[in-house]
Amino acid sequence: MNFVEELRWRGMLHDIMPETEKHLLQHKTTGYIGFDPTADSLHIGSLVPIILLMHFQKAGHNPIALVGGATGMVGDPSGKSAERNLLDEATLNKNVAGVKAQLARFLNFDESTSENPAELVNNYDWMKEISLIEFVRDIGKHLTVNYMMAKDSVKKRLGSDSQAGMSFTEFTYQLFQGYDFYHLYKEKNCLLQMGGSDQWGNITTGTELIRRKAQGKAYALTCKLITKADGSKFGKTAGGNIWLDANRTSPYKFYQYWLNSSDEDAEKYIKIFTFLDKETIEKLIAEHNEAPHLRILQKKIGEEVTIMTHGKEAYENAIKASNILFGKSTADDLKSLDEQTFLDVFDGVPQAEISKQLIENGLDIVAAFADTGFLKSNGEVRRALKENSISVNKEKVKDGFVIKTSDLIANKYVLLQRGKKTYFLLKVI
Repeated sequence: MNFVEELRWRGMLHDIMPETEKHLLQHKTTGYIGFDPTADSLHIGSLVPIILLMHFQKAGHNPIALVGGATGMVGDPSGKSAERNLLDEATLNKNVAGVKAQLARFLNFDESTSENPAELVNNYDWMKEISLIEFVRDIGKHLTVNYMMAKDSVKKRLGSDSQAGMSFTEFTYQLFQGYDFYHLYKEKNCLLQMGGSDQWGNITTGTELIRRKAQGKAYALTCKLITKADGSKFGKTAGGNIWLDANRTSPYKFYQYWLNSSDEDAEKYIKIFTFLDKETIEKLIAEHNEAPHLRILQKKIGEEVTIMTHGKEAYENAIKASNILFGKSTADDLKSLDEQTFLDVFDGVPQAEISKQLIENGLDIVAAFADTGFLKSNGEVRRALKENSISVNKEKVKDGFVIKTSDLIANKYVLLQRGKKTYFLLKVI
C-alpha cells in the first residue's frame, strides 16, 4: 500500500518534504505524531492524526504515538493567538494517562498480533533528566534565532495582529519538539514526523536539528486541518467540544454530530474519517446525491466512526436513542437508555421536579400534566385524553392512568408527551 497516495486521494495530504514518498515506498519506516495532553481526553480534532497513524500502521510501517508530558508543561504556540494556561504536574499526569488509554483503542500495540506494533512514548521520560545548561549548550547552539523567528507560529504572534506577544517559554517550544524528533531518531531510528498543517514549522525544526546535530536525513509530512463548509469550527457545537471520551460526550451525541454534517462536509468526511475503499466511497456518494434527504453519507460516517471510537454496542444504542425522537419506540426502549444518553436525547425539554413519595403513592395522570405546569388545566388534560394524544414514556394512556415507580426511567425520570412533538420531563427527587 502506498501510504502517501492513500492520503492524497482521501484529500488528507497538505505538505510533504521532498523524497518522503520515495523513501516510504522503499523502506519500512518508523514515524511519529505528538499528542498534547491539555485534557484527560482527546476530542474529534485529534481523530485526523490518529487516523494518519492507523493508515501508517496498515501500510506496514512502525507508528509511534508521543504523548507530550514535557511539552504539555510549556504549551505549543502554533495556531494560538494567546498563551495558554500552564498545567500543574498532577493534572498533566492525569491527562497523559487518559490520552494513553484512548490511543490504545485505535492502534495495535500488541507485539504478539502485529508485525509492526505501535509504540507509545512520553517525552517527559527523556526531558526530565536534561538540565537547562545542557539543553542550551547541546540543542540551542544548533539553531539560530533568525531560523526560529522565521516560523509562521512565531511571526503571527509577534505581528501587529497579536496583542499578547510571545513569552520565552513558548518561543522555546519548537526546540523541545525538535529535540523529541532528534531523540526518537537516535534511539528508535524514527525518520518521519507527521502532524496537522499548523505543525509544519515545529516538525521541520526537528529535521533541521537532525541534519545539523547528527548529520542525518529525516522526513516530514502534514495533513490538512479540517474545516467546515459554513466556516464554523470543526469538532465544536453550541454545547462545547465533541470529545472521544464517552463520559464527556455520550456516544449518542457523538453519533448525532456526524449525522448533522452538511452534504458538502459529509463528502469530505467519508474519505477522511473512514477506512472504506475508493470504490465503496464513490458508490455511496453517487447514492447520496440521488437522494440527499436519506442522509446516506452522514449515516455511514456516523456508523463507522462511532463503532471505531466507542464500539458496536454503543453505536446500536445511539441508533436506538435517535429512533426515540424520530421513529417508533417503546417504554422498554426508553428504560434501556443510561441517564446521560436519556438527558442528551431530551436536551432542552422543559422539566419539573416532583417528590418520590408522590410516585410511590401513585400519581394520577391529570395531576401529572396539570399540577406540574405542562398543560394549563385539568380540563385541558381531559380533552387531550379524549383525543388520545397523551403519552407516558412514549406509550398512549387513558383517563384514570396512574404513574408508579415502575414507570421511572433511570430511577428518576418520567417522559410526558402531548401529540407527536411536545415533551415534558418529570424529575423525581
